Amino acid sequence: MQNTKIVQETSDPICAINCKSGDQTGQKIQLIGLLSEPIRHLLSHSLSANSKRAYASDLAHFRASGGDIPCSPEAVAGYLAEIVDTHAVATIQRRLAAIAKAHRASGHDDPCRAEIVKASMRGIRRIKGVAQREAQALQRDDLFLVLERMGGRPIDIRDKALLLIGFAAAFRRSELVGLDCDDVAHVRQGIVLHLRHSKTDQDGQGRKIAIPHGRTRWCPVHYLTGWLAHAGIEQGPIFRSIDRHGHISPDRLSGDAVATIMKKRVEAAGFDPATFSGHSLRAGLATSAAMAGASSWKIRQQTGHKSDAMLARYIRDGDIFVNNAAGAVL
Repeated sequence: MQNTKIVQETSDPICAINCKSGDQTGQKIQLIGLLSEPIRHLLSHSLSANSKRAYASDLAHFRASGGDIPCSPEAVAGYLAEIVDTHAVATIQRRLAAIAKAHRASGHDDPCRAEIVKASMRGIRRIKGVAQREAQALQRDDLFLVLERMGGRPIDIRDKALLLIGFAAAFRRSELVGLDCDDVAHVRQGIVLHLRHSKTDQDGQGRKIAIPHGRTRWCPVHYLTGWLAHAGIEQGPIFRSIDRHGHISPDRLSGDAVATIMKKRVEAAGFDPATFSGHSLRAGLATSAAMAGASSWKIRQQTGHKSDAMLARYIRDGDIFVNNAAGAVL
């Protein structure tokens, strides 16, 4: 079998693949320009749209700072030193992961595996502290206060449904705005949402999330149905942007918009918006359910967490007084 040559470069590191050459030497080669359209089609779906956007954004930041692919471990360490004062640890780790993936995908050695980069990350964690600031959970009663402050404008109707569905399904921002009408099935007990993709389900196996009819006036099913009827939405994205005149766009809301809506709405209810984010709904359901005595496996069924250890990060001290050891003896 004749060895394949690199015939062109590509700006998309995901389009570069490592293979074994036919001479059994184990030499890495890149099939870039010679890839067939069907193969390119498969590669284009190897990551979710959100992941591809995140990787592209992180690589753009790295390149804007003078970085390139490939680069040396020293260059990566220098980049980390440059951004340590302006970026959170989680953001730095994400940018590092993007740099590593770009190298691996384009057939280069991963500089992020070098000890100088690993040691730099250990230093960053020590400097910035191990405990990261977490978004405050918007618990049920606080959510109800936020909803009480909303009116009856189209944007209010949308945001009520957005917050209630996001809370009840314990959605991430991307999952919430990614909902389409076809993802909602109405059943006697309420609705079943089909989550096609998620951060931890890049293969798109999907899962179903049940939201029952509510026992309070703030029924998620009722407000979702009301929003769709008011907006006349029968297909496509459920949560859409609205201009200042109240005109509903056919375009899907962005994940960033969810965070903006959250901060705006909690501030109107008298809370500090700096402590809340789009993740507050997901943490709020987990925390509220734990306080109500729901079992961890039932909470995980809603949140999609694979283990109690991962779930524990989301139950913002919601169950520390449940069956408390000191309370049993004092």
